[in-house]
Amino acid sequence: MPRIRAASVAEHRSMQRAALLDAARSLLSEGGTEALTFPALAERTGLARSSVYEYFRSRAAVVEELCEVDFPLWAAEVAAAMELADSPEGKVEAYVRRQLALVGDRRHRAVVAISASELDAGAREKIRAAHGELVAMIVEALGELGQAQPRLAAMLLQGVVDAAVRRIEIGAEDPAAVTEAAVRMALRGVRG
Repeated sequence: MPRIRAASVAEHRSMQRAALLDAARSLLSEGGTEALTFPALAERTGLARSSVYEYFRSRAAVVEELCEVDFPLWAAEVAAAMELADSPEGKVEAYVRRQLALVGDRRHRAVVAISASELDAGAREKIRAAHGELVAMIVEALGELGQAQPRLAAMLLQGVVDAAVRRIEIGAEDPAAVTEAAVRMALRGVRG
């Protein structure tokens, strides 16, 4: 029987699961979805490959749990930045800037890798729902700016952010220049 490294079996399993998710983030951010394999997870965590299957039944299950854990953290950071703004324009700017500032974070790199991969329907639905929650955060500010269809405007604004993320990810331009261009485009485009 393997040694447990915690006060209880439940705590040990929780620590192991967290270690597996951390290893998955690293693998995804370093090598994309191809790098996320159970042998690689086992190697990174020091677990036997068969032990990884005790925690996750498939790669999709790992991806789903990463979405459940990481998207809310990411969204909370964007929401916190927006709360500091004192105007609808400031909220839009914070929404764009904070998402683009998170591009270098390995949680974000993992999310990008996840989004680009072929996933089962359940994992894709979790990603869509999480993105929907992110977009929903800006709808009120867009309504205050006079947008007749603030939900549509929010989706289009997120499209600008997503395009800027891709430009930063591929290293085509200076990230600061991409951020400034995205903020200018967003602020000009959201005024109703």
